[in-house]
Amino acid sequence: MTQKLKISIIGSGSTYTPELIEGIIKRKNVLPISELVFMDIDARKLDIVGQLCRRMIEAEQLSCRVTMTQDLDEALQDADFVLGQIRVGKLPARVLDEKIPLKYHLIGQETCGIGGFFKAMRTIPAMLHIAERMKELCPEAWLINFSNPAGIITEALLNHSEVKMLGLCNVPFNMFKSIRETLHLEHPEFTYIGLNHLSWITSIRQDGKDYLEAALDMGLNSEAMKNIPSSGFSKELIQTVGAIPSSYLEYYYFKNKKLKAVQESELSRGEKCMQIEEELLQIYTDSKLHTKPELLSSRGGANYSEVAISLVDAIYNDKQEVHVVNLLNQGALNFMEDNDAIEVCAVVGKDGAKPIKIENFNNRHIIDYMRMVKAYERETVSAAVSGSEDAAMRALLMNPLVGDYDAAYHCFQELKEAHKAYLPQFFKEDSSR
Repeated sequence: MTQKLKISIIGSGSTYTPELIEGIIKRKNVLPISELVFMDIDARKLDIVGQLCRRMIEAEQLSCRVTMTQDLDEALQDADFVLGQIRVGKLPARVLDEKIPLKYHLIGQETCGIGGFFKAMRTIPAMLHIAERMKELCPEAWLINFSNPAGIITEALLNHSEVKMLGLCNVPFNMFKSIRETLHLEHPEFTYIGLNHLSWITSIRQDGKDYLEAALDMGLNSEAMKNIPSSGFSKELIQTVGAIPSSYLEYYYFKNKKLKAVQESELSRGEKCMQIEEELLQIYTDSKLHTKPELLSSRGGANYSEVAISLVDAIYNDKQEVHVVNLLNQGALNFMEDNDAIEVCAVVGKDGAKPIKIENFNNRHIIDYMRMVKAYERETVSAAVSGSEDAAMRALLMNPLVGDYDAAYHCFQELKEAHKAYLPQFFKEDSSR
């Protein structure tokens, strides 16, 4: 193929970016990339990470142009795929999200609870701006977003912009891989259902047999994410739920235990990530290094390259293969609204992703939990877009990790001030309540 293919990575100063380049190298024969653009607002990280990625590309003799820029419009101009992995306020903002809520006996995890809420408040306006610029500069491009909280951002972008986009997470890939290995299955088909970071596996089929009951009897856990201090689910809990939960559900099912653990931890997860990031950046500066270093796997992004670039491959090459993505429901789950963003299996090809309809789903626990957390997500998007503090409080009152009005109100006010530089929607002159 001689067709040009321009991929732009927004937030490419992330130390995860070599994962993506590894995935691109792996698929160099099916993705004829003519230009790769690395865009970030952090000049130091853009240079260090970008130079390592350039060395990786050169070592594999990929004949694509490599551009590094701090200019969003330059990165987006005529792009075919835009990969979004931004962190507004960088890791210091994450640390505030994690530590301030502890004063109010709330969990400040980066995608769940009030910490995740504030990450959404900072990230949604920035992602909507990217979508708006894409409409001008690359209207046919696909945006594949794995900036967190990925499901809430999908909800915002697909209901408040015209961008073609899919949200992505590596949790389902890692769940499938660990279950496949534990049960020694070659080619199982999974039913995966939920919202981003609130998901369950409800069937495991191979050769006409469903292995779910056997998995429930074993009390089978999927592999925990590296970024979650995991204690695992008991056999009794898994049997009660009637499905295999993703490890993020530990925050909901063991709220008190999780709160105690983060209160007693010397460093927050964000502070640990800052240490790992600096170590990685030091490693990346070695001009002889031209492969992804092993330390990268100690962060939560394992297998991102496989997930993200295989999705690009499926769209570009019209593969009509099954991926788990975040997209609008459009009738796939009859108990959710059509314009609710959900995380399910979908068939992916050149026209994007079509969710696979799940018929006769009757696990009431999952149905009710998804509806409750989706109500929180809808109000969260409303607050992020409008700057309404009333919408923000309604969202937090529905969040299973918050709920208490006094704690929510005072924590909201403190985090709002702490993140003032990144929350213009709440600081308009006539800011609406």
